[in-house]
Amino acid sequence: MNIIHISAECFPVAKVGGLADVVGALPKYQNGQGENASVIMPFYDLAFTKTHSFKNIGSGSVHLAQEHYKFNVLQLVDIDLGFTLYLIDIPALLFKDYVYSADDSKRFTAFQIAALQWLGTQKQLPDVIHCHDHHTGLVPFMMQYCYDFELFKNTASVLSIHNAQYQGWFSHELIDYIPAFNAEHAGLLDWNGNINPLACAIKCAWRVNTVSPSYMEELKHQANGLEGLLSHESAKCVGILNGIDTQVWDTVTDSYLVKNYTAATNTSGKKANKKWLCDTYNLDIDQPLFAFIGRLVYEKGSDLFPEAFEQVLNNQNVSILLLGSGDPKTEEQLIALKEKFKGKYNLHIGYDEKLSHIVYAGADFLLMPSRVEPCGLNQMYSLRYGTIPIVRGIGGLKDTIVDIEDGGFGLMHDDTTVEQIVSSVKRAATLYKDQVKIKKLRKQIMNIDHSWDRSARIYIQLYNSLTD
Repeated sequence: MNIIHISAECFPVAKVGGLADVVGALPKYQNGQGENASVIMPFYDLAFTKTHSFKNIGSGSVHLAQEHYKFNVLQLVDIDLGFTLYLIDIPALLFKDYVYSADDSKRFTAFQIAALQWLGTQKQLPDVIHCHDHHTGLVPFMMQYCYDFELFKNTASVLSIHNAQYQGWFSHELIDYIPAFNAEHAGLLDWNGNINPLACAIKCAWRVNTVSPSYMEELKHQANGLEGLLSHESAKCVGILNGIDTQVWDTVTDSYLVKNYTAATNTSGKKANKKWLCDTYNLDIDQPLFAFIGRLVYEKGSDLFPEAFEQVLNNQNVSILLLGSGDPKTEEQLIALKEKFKGKYNLHIGYDEKLSHIVYAGADFLLMPSRVEPCGLNQMYSLRYGTIPIVRGIGGLKDTIVDIEDGGFGLMHDDTTVEQIVSSVKRAATLYKDQVKIKKLRKQIMNIDHSWDRSARIYIQLYNSLTD
C-alpha cells in the first residue's frame, strides 16, 4: 500500500512537540510491516536541513489569490530514516529558522497545495493520504472539491488529531488562497464564522482518529468548540494510542546516556545518569529526583509549578529538575526559585534532545500534571527508562498509567491543582524510601511494551478498511 503522511513536523528534521515523534516513527514501523509509507513536510532553515543532503526531484508554483510562489520538492538522500522523506521548499514562506509563526495560514496553505500538486504528477497516486493536525487540514477538502485535484477524489484520506486545541482558524477574507472549487461546498470550510482547517478536515476526511481512545471520548465534551462536530461525526472517528520508537528510545543503545543499562542492570545505570545530572545541576544524589520535560504552557499544568515547587521544596527532602520553555511569566517565576532553593532545585530553559534522554534515565519520577494530554509520549519514554511517572488521569495518560494502589506501576491524581501535585510528590517521596519496591517497579515498567508495532498494525487495518 502506498501511504503518504503530510505533516508540519517530523523527527529528527523539525520538532516542536510530540507530533514530530509520531510522524518520525509511524511510517518507519508501517514500512517494517511491508507497506510503502513516506512523509511530506516543509523545508525549514533548521540545523538538520543545514547539515544533510537533498536532491531536487520536482518543482511547480502555488497561487494564493494574487500572490505567486515557486516551489521545489526535495528528497533526503544522505541518511535512512526508515522511510522516504520529501520536503516542500517554498523559500519565501517556509525556509525559516522556525516551524510556526503568525503567518501560518498562508505558509501552510501554500505547503498543502504544493504537496498535492506534486503528488498529482507522480506515476502512482497514493492509496492513502494521512494528514496530521490542522496544518494539513485543508488537504481532504481540496482532494474532494478543488478542480485542480479531482484526480484524488477516490484516494482515501485520514486525519489524525494530535491536539484539538489548535485549529488553524483564519478569516473568510482569505478564501481565495484555496484553489478554485464549487462555491456550494464553501460551508465545509466554515466553523463559527471562520475558515477552520481542523473542523474542515473532520468533515471531509474519510476517517478521523485521535491519538488515544480516552482523548477521543473527552473531545466530545471539551474540544475548544468542536464538541458538537465530533459527536456528529463520531461514526467515522476512532482513538488509536500512539507508540514510541523503541529503536530511538532504548537504554541499551542510547548514545546520549552517560551509562547504558538494561532492566536487569537499571540500578547502576540510572545511578550513573542521576549522578551526572546532580553534578551538573548542583543537586543531591541521595534525594529522590523529580523531573518535568515539556512546554511550559497551560495545557501541561506548568503554571502551577512555581507555587507547587515552593511548597514541596519547603517541606520535603527532594530534588527537582525542569527542562522546558514556554510562557514567559512561568519561566520568570521558575527561574526565581533557583536562588532560593539552591542545591534542591534547578532548571534548563529551552529544549535539548540529549539532556532529555539523560533526564529520563537519571530521574526517579516524572511529573505530568496535564490539563490536556491527547496521548502523551513522555510517560512512555519514562517507563521505558525506568522512571516512575506521576500523572493526572486524563487522555492518553489514563490509557497508559495505572496507579500503584490499583495494582499498577505509576502515581495518578484526579485534577490539575497545586494541592494534588504536592500530594503526589509526597506520596512518591514516601514510596522512594522503600527501595526494594522501587527496584521491583523499575524492572517491571522497563518491560512494558509501548512500541509502535501494535499501533502501526491498527493504522494499516484502518487504511485497508478504506481501500478494499
